[in-house]
Amino acid sequence: MKKQPIGIFDSGIGGTSIWKEVIKLLPNENTIYLADSKNAPYGEKSTEEIISLCIKNSELLISKGCKLIIVACNTATTNAIDYLRNNYTIPFIGIEPAIKPAALLSKTGAIGILATKGTLASELFEKTTANYTKNITTVEQNGEGLVQLIENGELNSHQLNELLISYLKPMLNYNIDHLVLGCTHYPYLIPQIQNIVGDNVKIIDSGEAVAKQTKAILKKHNLIASQKKSNHLFYTNIKTNVLSETLSNVLATFTVEKLDF
Repeated sequence: MKKQPIGIFDSGIGGTSIWKEVIKLLPNENTIYLADSKNAPYGEKSTEEIISLCIKNSELLISKGCKLIIVACNTATTNAIDYLRNNYTIPFIGIEPAIKPAALLSKTGAIGILATKGTLASELFEKTTANYTKNITTVEQNGEGLVQLIENGELNSHQLNELLISYLKPMLNYNIDHLVLGCTHYPYLIPQIQNIVGDNVKIIDSGEAVAKQTKAILKKHNLIASQKKSNHLFYTNIKTNVLSETLSNVLATFTVEKLDF
């Protein structure tokens, strides 16, 4: 079981921001990554549709022998993680916007949350926000359109930058000092975001926390791999070039295959 891969899925390439943190902390682990780009973004879909997509992705990863699955998508986690944990026996790691650390660390008493419509509207997001932001002003913003542009490889496009300006500038009027990225695609936008919000706003994502939780769960179940050489497989159900370009800055050798799922 220890040599079996960690499975990771997302509505596209965004979850690779989580995958990077996982292999940094757990370099001996094999991984299989599913980029469900054909169905991106999940954030615009109904809860029923999101759960159905999560079942499809999970069952594919289980069929490939994964020992643990990371739901590397905020929208999928907030809408489907309970269903997955109740219906499958392998461990599932979810990802939520890092609202708690942002609220605890805020000096101005105001934080911004940039996320998808599906995450912002979810019951789990509402519960987490209520638990940790009682005396904090939270400025929520739906990042509509950002995922599609990232999936199209338009990270540095004028259109994307203009969208970010329209979403982030109004947040600064509330004197936020932390900005929570509530979508795993958004860490790829950190340079542009920091340029817009300035150095007085700290940007927080959940990648490192998810990696630490993954290690803890593997350790608990005695599943941490010990082999020296790891293997990483990536599958996408749409064009492979954007995913390949994203990974080329991290890995010298990797396999990206197109798979109909």
